[in-house]
Amino acid sequence: MADTPAAPQQRRRRSARAAKLAMWAAAAYLLVAYFTLPAFWLLHDRDRAPADFLTTTTDGIPGDPINISLIGSEEDVIRAFAAARWNAADPITLSSSVEIGLDVVLDRRYLDAPVSTLLFDGRRQDLAFEKPSGTSPDKRHHVRLWLDANAGANERPTWFGAASYDRGVGVSHFTGQITHHIDPDLDAERDFVISDLAKAGHVVSTETIDGIGPVENGVNGGGDRYFTDGMILRTVLTPSS
Repeated sequence: MADTPAAPQQRRRRSARAAKLAMWAAAAYLLVAYFTLPAFWLLHDRDRAPADFLTTTTDGIPGDPINISLIGSEEDVIRAFAAARWNAADPITLSSSVEIGLDVVLDRRYLDAPVSTLLFDGRRQDLAFEKPSGTSPDKRHHVRLWLDANAGANERPTWFGAASYDRGVGVSHFTGQITHHIDPDLDAERDFVISDLAKAGHVVSTETIDGIGPVENGVNGGGDRYFTDGMILRTVLTPSS
């Protein structure tokens, strides 16, 4: 049956209404996930004392525990990860955010994809490295590192790190923001990172020191469950010169 003269105009009106509804739905999601719920968590945790060896998200939600400590200069750290075939993560920008999203959807490699920001002692990570595991950045090994500002001037610098394995992309269980979800076995990823640096010939020695303590049913900033013995692997890196 042929369309009546008004049919194309009706279809255009329906398409316009659907587009407007989609636009309003997207705006509502962005408002709730990136403004309303983060503000709630900041208010909720405003009186929480920061836990030792535990990171937080920029929204104030407890994040991943510190499980690695590296002793060495920034050059030592960069050379060690490069030798182990890890890539320095790109900074988070509009361009890199769009790129990682497209590469996840299209199953393409992005070897230096950005990692989300975590805070330790109130500071953003100083360095971040990743190693791909698959054909797209939805699965990867990664570690964030913070320079210890309390290290003595005459000592080799100390870095604290939070290592975890990204097993896929989804939404945060706390805010609804798009994020990576981690594998719960943090100790396996901690051991993998240090083993990789050792295989590359950039480890002088490693010892185990106390960290956050045993956690059987922890929850990180995206709402992902994790478990750990709560120990930190303190590793002395090979000096660059």
